[in-house]
Formats: sequence, structure tokens, C-alpha cells
Amino acid sequence: MNIQSEIEFFSELGVIDKARLLLAVASEIAEEAKVGAAGGELTRLKFTNEINQRLTRFANQVISEDASRPQDDVVMRMLLGSRLDKEAERIVRNAYARVLNSFESFDTTVLLNTR
Repeated sequence: MNIQSEIEFFSELGVIDKARLLLAVASEIAEEAKVGAAGGELTRLKFTNEINQRLTRFANQVISEDASRPQDDVVMRMLLGSRLDKEAERIVRNAYARVLNSFESFDTTVLLNTR
């Protein structure tokens, strides 16, 4: 997987599509961990909980147009970068790949900030 091309893809998405993609990945990560944690691996479940908290927080920052949110490349590197725990890396990459296979951009170009 080429992380740079994934960063470029993500950066080109509209606000709503970025949030949709992140939330879909978070959901797939939870599903992947649930299936793979039949042996009761607490560490793996803690990892998936932590990464899902980060993804949902970032999705919220994207939707609310929070200027202090991390840059797109930072989040994508956190999500898709290599890990010492290869099983955790497999969980994330499998979840991301499944989402990409079914993801359709709504091509949203405008989100009004009503504050």
C-alpha cells in the first residue's frame, strides 16, 4: 500500500466524504477486532478502541471545520503506517481496504458552517 497515494486521495475528498470514510474505517476496525479477538486478546481490543477514538475525534473535527485539527497526512500516516504489532497493522489495513472497495464519494463541495 502506497501511503502517499492514500494521503492524496483522502486530501482530495470533501469534508463530508472525509468524515464518512473515517467513520466507516472505524466501524470496520471494530468488526475486524471483534472477529479476531475470539481468544480474548485484551491488548488488541485496547488498540482498536484507541484508534477508533482518534478516528471519530478527527471525523468530528473535520465536520466542525476545526482549524486546530491535525493535517490529513498526519491522520493517514497514523492510520496506515507500519506498526511493531503486525496483527494490529493487519487489522487496520484490512479494514481500510474493505472500506475503499465499497466507498463512493458523494463529491460534496460545500458544507455551511452555521455557527
